Amino acid sequence: MEMTVQLTIDCSDPQRMVAFWAEALGYVAEPPPGGHATWRAYWAAAGVPGEELPTGAGDVPESIIDPSGQGPRVWFQQVPEPKAAKNRWHFDLKVGGGRDVPLDVRTRRVRTTVDRLVKAGATVLRIREEPDMGFYAAALQDPEGNEFDVV
Repeated sequence: MEMTVQLTIDCSDPQRMVAFWAEALGYVAEPPPGGHATWRAYWAAAGVPGEELPTGAGDVPESIIDPSGQGPRVWFQQVPEPKAAKNRWHFDLKVGGGRDVPLDVRTRRVRTTVDRLVKAGATVLRIREEPDMGFYAAALQDPEGNEFDVV
């Protein structure tokens, strides 16, 4: 049996999350299948009743995909309630290259990525700098407050 993985993230603004996480992960917005102009048009053609589609659902991409086809699809599902607590999962964006890479190089890579993601809408929560342990990382939040790390 073949299996694929989709990560579904509840959010209030799928369009904003698609833009941010596509930038963060190097993904692209997923185009609607079968030549349909929008996902909404695709869902309507597939028989999804209009009353099951909230206003605006599917008018803009709500999912991102890895252009190489290796990573999981990420769908940003619009929900009415706001984020209420710290998420129990998070992304680790491993940009440093691992312990075989000199600490100064890893630190520079993390800082460069953090700067790029802050410009895209992230907020820095804290920096963990432990040179005696050969460690440098940053904890951030995406535009809707979901925590993630850059290491």
